[in-house]
Amino acid sequence: MRRRDLLQAAASGALLASLPAARAAERPRLRLAGPWASVSLPLVRIADAGTLPGVAAQVDFTPWRNPDELRLLALDGGADVLAVPTNVAANLYNRGVPLRLVNVSTWGILWIVSRRAPVATLAELRGQAIALPFRGDMPDIVFQLVARAQGLDPRRDFELNYVASPMDAMQLLLARRIDHALIAEPAASMALHKSGSFPLSVVAPELHRALDLQREWGRVFQRPPRMPQAGIAVLGALRDDDDAVARIHAAYADALAGCLAEADACGAAFSARQDRLAPEAVAASLRASPLQAVPAGEAREALEFFYRQLHAAQPALVGGKLPDARFYGVRG
Repeated sequence: MRRRDLLQAAASGALLASLPAARAAERPRLRLAGPWASVSLPLVRIADAGTLPGVAAQVDFTPWRNPDELRLLALDGGADVLAVPTNVAANLYNRGVPLRLVNVSTWGILWIVSRRAPVATLAELRGQAIALPFRGDMPDIVFQLVARAQGLDPRRDFELNYVASPMDAMQLLLARRIDHALIAEPAASMALHKSGSFPLSVVAPELHRALDLQREWGRVFQRPPRMPQAGIAVLGALRDDDDAVARIHAAYADALAGCLAEADACGAAFSARQDRLAPEAVAASLRASPLQAVPAGEAREALEFFYRQLHAAQPALVGGKLPDARFYGVRG
């Protein structure tokens, strides 16, 4: 277990210990929701436990498959705790959805996976075709920001092929229909796993992690090579329950530390709930990803820098303004 993860586990354990002793569960049920991506790994671990002491007697997990499903869950009150891209959380909050961001846990899991060997900068792919999932949402947004920051016009300098999901981008690569794709973990690790697995390896191309988009973000914006990409938010009346919000953050941080320490077991548990991501790929993504559950209040500076870039490019991406202090649900 890495030193950072030991510190994270100790901190979350200390927070849990400092909370008031649990009485009877306050809620009969807590509904968790998230994508089949790294940000949801701790939520699945919590749901597998079946209960969250001091918060709910029963906990379950529902996947959302695309940004439209995510927004519908938030607007219709279909979840209590939602794994969410940070820009979507800000947008929903500024549009009046009763939401608080609990933490940021995913600090950049975007890779350009390619049939080419690694490249030094995005500019080296000028003029080439790149598959991108979720047009107008997180992968596309980051690509556009990083491209424009180094003087590239995403529409003119690249041939952008938009697809419905990271798994669709992966399939285009494996079918040799495209040479480059922007893919989030764990789908990036799944693409590499499939390209090296028999019998698919007989026909699939050799693939590489060509460009770490987090490092490219840090380079062009002169920032650390990490980006506040996703975390969890609480919705509805739950956002006003400070004790429950603190317990949810502590449980999530503890579950994330457990996943990092037991990557193979965590990958197996995650894969047992769906059939598109192999356990080996999920475990590999845990080892390759910058995952750390940072309370929203502590992440505020990094978030506001990110939001300012989004606002400058297209104010509607964050709901027209930066969120106010109430948005940041856990101060640390």
